Amino acid sequence: MCKSYSMPRSIVTPTDRIILLLRCSILFILLLIYTTCSYASKVIELKIKGAIGPATADYIIRSIDNAQQADLILITIDTPGGLDEATRTIVQGFLTSNIPIVTYVSPNGARAASAGTYLLYASTLAAMAPGTQLGAASPVNLAATGFGDMTNSEKQTTMEKKITNDAVATIRSLAQLRGRNPDFAQNAVLNAETLTATEALKEGVINYIANDEKDLLAQLNGVSVMQNNQKIILHTNNPQIELIKPDWRTRFLSIITDPTVAYLLLLLGIYGIFFELVNPGHLFPGVIGAISMFIALYALQLLPINYAGFFLIILGIAFIIGEAFVPAYGSLGVGGTIAFIIGSIMLIDADNQMYHIAWSAIGAMALVNVLFFVILLGMVVKARRQSVKHGLSVLIGAQGHALGNINLEGQAMIRGEIWSVHSKQPIAANTPIKVIGTSGLKLEIEEDLGNQGG
Repeated sequence: MCKSYSMPRSIVTPTDRIILLLRCSILFILLLIYTTCSYASKVIELKIKGAIGPATADYIIRSIDNAQQADLILITIDTPGGLDEATRTIVQGFLTSNIPIVTYVSPNGARAASAGTYLLYASTLAAMAPGTQLGAASPVNLAATGFGDMTNSEKQTTMEKKITNDAVATIRSLAQLRGRNPDFAQNAVLNAETLTATEALKEGVINYIANDEKDLLAQLNGVSVMQNNQKIILHTNNPQIELIKPDWRTRFLSIITDPTVAYLLLLLGIYGIFFELVNPGHLFPGVIGAISMFIALYALQLLPINYAGFFLIILGIAFIIGEAFVPAYGSLGVGGTIAFIIGSIMLIDADNQMYHIAWSAIGAMALVNVLFFVILLGMVVKARRQSVKHGLSVLIGAQGHALGNINLEGQAMIRGEIWSVHSKQPIAANTPIKVIGTSGLKLEIEEDLGNQGG
C-alpha cells in the first residue's frame, strides 16, 4: 500500500503582510513622485504692452480661447491704460476662462495704470515685479477739458457721475470676486491713487512680488485657486512656456484702429470716390477710394466714434465740393471748412488721449481742404468770366489736316469730321492746319506752322 505525500504549505505571517504593504506603499509613492516631477505643465504667455485698444482685446481674447487646454495663462502687463470697451472685453474674457489667468506687471519700471489696474483685479492671481506700479484708474474727460479729472463732485455733470460710479462699481465687484482690497480699488478710481509693488502686496491688492517669470512660477506651484467656479491646483514646478505673439491680424488691426490712420483712410476714401465720379474711367482713384473707405468704416466701428462728428466731416466736404457747382460765392466753402474741422475734433469719443486724432493731421487736412476750396473757387470765377462759346465758334483753335489741295477753298478733316474750309493762302494736301475763325458755315483756317512735323 502506497503512502501519499502532500507539499508543505507556505505560512504567511502578519509580519510578512505588513512588510509587503509597506513595500507597495513605497513603490506607489515613488511612482507618484516620478510622475509629478516628469509632468511638464503647459503655460501660455501673452504680453500687453502699450495702450489697450481693439487690437489688444482681439489678441487677448483669441489667445485665451485657444489656450483652454493649457494649465495656466500668464499675461505680462506694461500699459498706461486704454479704451473702456476694449478693457471690458478683456475683463469678460478673464472671468469666463476655465484656465487660471495670472497677470504680472513686468519688467522693472513697468506700470498697470488705468485700464491695467482693472485687468489686475480681474485676473485669478496678480503679481508685480519690483519697481513697478499700478493705479490711477480715474475716468478722464479729455474731449471736454483736455486732462480734466472727472472726480470733483462740484463740477461733475450727471453723465460724468454715471461714468464714475459705473467705474467704481465695476472695479469693486472685481475686488470682491478675487478677494482683493476693494478700498484701494475705489480710491484708484475716485482719487487716482497709485501703489508701488511693495505697497500693493502689503495692502492686499496683489498676491505676489516676483523678480522674474521663473521666480513667479516657482511661487505659484501647488497654489489652490478658484477660476470660473472650479477649484484648481497649480503645478508650475516644471513648466513648458509657450509665448504667443501678436499675429498679422493683430498688427493690421493695431494700424488701422489708430484714430489718425482711420481718419486719413476715411478722407482718402471720400476724395478717391469723388475724383472717380467727376472723372469716370480712370478706375484707380475709385478703386483706392473704395478700399480705403471700407477699411476706414471697419476701423471706426471698432473705435468709440461720435456720429455727429462723422456726419459733420461728410457735410463739410460736401459743402466744399458743392462750391464748384453752386454759385455761393465762397459761403459753402467757408462753412464746409468750419464743419470739417469741428467734425474732425469730435470724431473720436474716447477718454484716453492716445486714442484721439493727432492735431497735426487735422490741421494738415484742413489746409488741404482750404487749398481745394480756393482752387475750385478760382476755377469757378474763371469759368464765369469766360464768354460762352456756341455753334462753330467752339472749333476755333482746333487742329486738323487738309484733305486735298486747298486753293483758297476746299475740305479739311477736323476732329474726325470733314468740314468746308476757306484759306487766304493756298495749302497743299495733308498739310496740318488749324481753325482761326468762322464765316457762315465755313471755317477759316491757316497752315499750322507749329505742327509741321506731325
